[in-house]
Amino acid sequence: MGTRAVDPQSIRNVTIVGEPAETTRVVRRLLRGRTETGSGTAAAIHRAMGGVEHMIRVAELSSQASIADLERSLRVADGVIVVLNAAVTSAPRLETILRVADDHQVARLCLVTGLDHPAADFDRCVRAVADTRGARPLPLHLPLGIGPGFEGVIDLVPMWVLEPMAAEFYGSHWQVAEQWYRDLAAAAMEQDGMDSDATRGPREIPPEQLHDHIRNITRIGEAVPVLCDATWYGDDIAPLLDAIVRYLPSPMLVCQPEHALDY
Repeated sequence: MGTRAVDPQSIRNVTIVGEPAETTRVVRRLLRGRTETGSGTAAAIHRAMGGVEHMIRVAELSSQASIADLERSLRVADGVIVVLNAAVTSAPRLETILRVADDHQVARLCLVTGLDHPAADFDRCVRAVADTRGARPLPLHLPLGIGPGFEGVIDLVPMWVLEPMAAEFYGSHWQVAEQWYRDLAAAAMEQDGMDSDATRGPREIPPEQLHDHIRNITRIGEAVPVLCDATWYGDDIAPLLDAIVRYLPSPMLVCQPEHALDY
């Protein structure tokens, strides 16, 4: 069997970091039914988007590793996904990881798990990201309920495609989603140096344009997209895969000399 040619621009080398049990669950779901062996220790997932097939190479890093090991691993990472548990009231090690990633301008996403736990607090996770100097959290999902009442999420960027049926189905959640969307669009365009234009209606912003703004500021470490893990409800890991492809950089866009095309 021949070797498949891979366009370096379509590669995403991703390090998933968090508590071991949390990261293991996320990695297993990412790899379920999608894995083929890659070089080194990372497994490869193929994900098609926009007519292009992307290769996502996943490595796992425990937050319990020594600070020196964490810093060494994060310094050479192309992109990082930090797994935050919404039910944990304090996670100083994960906050340290966010600061280290910020120090080295590593592009990162946050995935919030445990939203169905009675002690879950999504806003606390967002504040933890906001407290990291230099990075602004960009919630891309609105949780529908919290704790035992958690029922899933609204994906904010493409939400207008669901109108008007979704507005009736989600009820009061839809009005909250509208405000969250406006905040997201304003933050993404402002930090990307664009005029947010408060008079411009949200339906007038094409989703791909908003994706582009989010990608630009994520890849230079100025913003951290925050996603909700709703995989317990249907085991749908597609939103995370799509976020990896859309927002995290290929090795060609990572400027640090320690990075290499290893595939």
